[in-house]
Amino acid sequence: QVQLVESGGGLVQPGGSLRLSCTASRVMFGIESMGWYRQAPGKERELVAISRRGGSTDYANSVKGRFTISRDNAGNVVYLQMDSLKVEDTAVYYCHVLTAGLMPYWGKGTLVTVSS
Repeated sequence: QVQLVESGGGLVQPGGSLRLSCTASRVMFGIESMGWYRQAPGKERELVAISRRGGSTDYANSVKGRFTISRDNAGNVVYLQMDSLKVEDTAVYYCHVLTAGLMPYWGKGTLVTVSS
């Protein structure tokens, strides 16, 4: 069973930065993609950024130019560098992994609050 451990959430003022990390363990046959989703109160969960095997990445339009997704060399850790944070970025951020066998796994979520 793949396990995901997230860290890095917290309270930050508008314009500030945070970096989220997610470590995947017990991955048996490789990872197809790692990414971050978020869910704000009263809203549906949405894709924030994704990093695929091979190196391609995609971002939600709302975070392009402000957020950067990256992976470690081993490929089992994914980071989300969030700069120029806005109040509307406030949400619970979830790590998502799709294994090479196309099994999806979710982290428990980490809360990011952007407020003055």
